[in-house]
Amino acid sequence: MRRDTRAFWILSPGKGEIREAVLPDPGPGEVLVRTLFSGVSRGTEAIVFRGGVPPSQHAIMRAPFQDGTFPGPVKYGYLNVGVVEEGPAELAGRTVFCLYPHQTRYVVPAGAVTPVPDGVPPERAVLAGTVETAVNALWDAPPLVGDRVAVVGAGMVGCSVAGVLAGFPGCRVQLVDTDPSRFAVAEALGVEFASPERAAGGCDLVVHASATEAGLARSLELLAPDGQVVELSWYGDRKVSVPLGEFFHSRRLTVRGSQVGAVPPARRASRSFADRLALALRLLANPAFDALVTGESTFAELPRIMPALAAGRLPALCHRIVY
Repeated sequence: MRRDTRAFWILSPGKGEIREAVLPDPGPGEVLVRTLFSGVSRGTEAIVFRGGVPPSQHAIMRAPFQDGTFPGPVKYGYLNVGVVEEGPAELAGRTVFCLYPHQTRYVVPAGAVTPVPDGVPPERAVLAGTVETAVNALWDAPPLVGDRVAVVGAGMVGCSVAGVLAGFPGCRVQLVDTDPSRFAVAEALGVEFASPERAAGGCDLVVHASATEAGLARSLELLAPDGQVVELSWYGDRKVSVPLGEFFHSRRLTVRGSQVGAVPPARRASRSFADRLALALRLLANPAFDALVTGESTFAELPRIMPALAAGRLPALCHRIVY
């Protein structure tokens, strides 16, 4: 039986279209998934859409089920929730999350999908990939009970980190951003909000996710002696200056990179990628994460919506696509 599908492709920097294709029949150990929702991760996907992935990072930045190559044509994305239409009995009819691009139907190995827990609405489950990034960052530099923590940059990743940190006992968690409208998101997540100039110092840990030089500099200023910045921003092909003068050495500060492509060493022997993603989905039982979905469009609108998202004309944290 012929199975048609439609997928969003980036043709060249700044231009995308929906293409039709024919799916193969699912084989043994594979599933056919019909997409319900996908999410546009505005930070990384905007860089990809603008053609900002440097050649040295082409292999590293490949999405798990990416087709094509940077800068284009390329089919890119990794926040997809759908229903298994065909596959092993234990998955048939289940709602699942998959690191798959924006496409109406797809065939993948059964091991590539993760069932969405019953207490997590599929509309919210599109956030799983970003909450997984937050989990990984907090495994890289785990806060301790009662720590003073700032998250600088209230984009999708920063808000996900703040949402996970809100559950840490005794921690003072402050979400820091130049956009005062992010106060409402911080309030929904149950954390404090501050502008950069009003942010509280003396932090044991700062998670930086603003993707700006000013945000990184302010992150270092907020640290207490022996404090650590976990750098979650990805700058694409931009060069960034790190202010290592003034009190960087006297306070013995640390800047540490974190990237979701590897489980941190402290967890690597006991946690797999599947464990990490399953944990992210369980955390999404908290309805506070709904505040991260700030817009919605139909799949047919993606070629028109993506340029506006990438250019910032359509502000968003996670923009949800409905199929």
